[in-house]
Amino acid sequence: MRDPYEVLGVPRDASAAAIKSAYRKLAKKHHPDANKNDPKAAARFAEVNSANEILGDEAKRKQFDRGEIDAEGKPRFQGFPGGGRARGGAGGFENFSFRTGPGGPGAGGFGGGGFEDILSSMFGGAGRGPRGGFDFETGGMAPDLDLSVSMTVSLEESVKGVEKRVRLPSGKELNVKIPAGVSSGQQIRLRGQGESPPGHRPGDVLITITVAAHPFFKVDGVDLRVDLPLTLYEAVLGAKVRVPTLTGAIELSIPKNTSSGRIFRLKGKGIPKPAGAAGDLFVTTRIVLPDGHDAELEALMQKWRDHRPYHPRSDLG
Repeated sequence: MRDPYEVLGVPRDASAAAIKSAYRKLAKKHHPDANKNDPKAAARFAEVNSANEILGDEAKRKQFDRGEIDAEGKPRFQGFPGGGRARGGAGGFENFSFRTGPGGPGAGGFGGGGFEDILSSMFGGAGRGPRGGFDFETGGMAPDLDLSVSMTVSLEESVKGVEKRVRLPSGKELNVKIPAGVSSGQQIRLRGQGESPPGHRPGDVLITITVAAHPFFKVDGVDLRVDLPLTLYEAVLGAKVRVPTLTGAIELSIPKNTSSGRIFRLKGKGIPKPAGAAGDLFVTTRIVLPDGHDAELEALMQKWRDHRPYHPRSDLG
C-alpha cells in the first residue's frame, strides 16, 4: 500500500481536522455506489479507508511517523525463524476461506484450506499470539508460534463478505475469504499457518477484523444512521429525495414543513442479521442554507420575521 499521507493527499504536519476532511471527500468520491461502472473504485475506496485507519488514529499515526509500523499498520518485522514461503496457489499465494462443517465451526479439521472458526475473544496488535506452554510431544516448554494480524474491511465488505490478501509478519501472504456478517473485533483462526520451526507443531494465524468508519453511515448495532441534507425549499414545500442504503439509493418522500432533525425510519435497510429481519436505517434531516450572501433570501426572511413571527424556543423559558 502507498504512503497514507500520499493516499489522502495531505502533508505530514496536517491537523487531525484536515485529515478527517480529506478522508470524507475521498471516501465519497471513490465510494463503489457512486462509481458502479468503475471496477477499480472499490480498490481505491479500500485504500482510502486503510490510510484513514492509520492517520485517523493518533496513536497509530505516531507509530507510523516513527517507523514502527508500515502503511498497512503492521509492525516492521524482519521475519521469524521458520517463516518460510507461501505454498501452492497461483503466483505463490495460498487461498483460504471460512468454512463451517456439519459439526459446527472447526469440524472436519483444517484440510482443504478452510478457516476453522471465528472467535469471540480479541487479541490486540500484530505479532505473536497468546499460545505456548508445555508441549507433550517434546516434553518441554512449547514456544509461542501463533501470529496475530489485523485486517480492515469496509462496511459493505463486512456485510457482503469479501476476499482479501493478508501479509503475515513472516512475509508470507495469503488470499483469504472473509464471511458475510463479520463485525469489528471478531477474530478468525487459521490453523497451522503460524510459525513452524523444526520439531514443533505449527502455530496458528489469528486475524482480527476491523470494520472501517463509513463516510456517511453510522453503525448502531444492526441499525444504521445517516444525515440527509435538505434545501430550505425542499423542507418547506416537500420533495422526493434520494437516500443512500447498503443496497442502493431509494427515494424518500419528505412532507411539507419538515423541520431539521426530523427522523425517518426505513425498516429493513440496516445491517442484515445472521437470522431474521435486517436492522433499520434511521434518516435524520438537516436543513442546509445556500453558500454565500443571498440578498433575495435575506429580504424574504426579513419580511417573514416582520409579518409572520413564530417562537420555536418558547418551551425553553
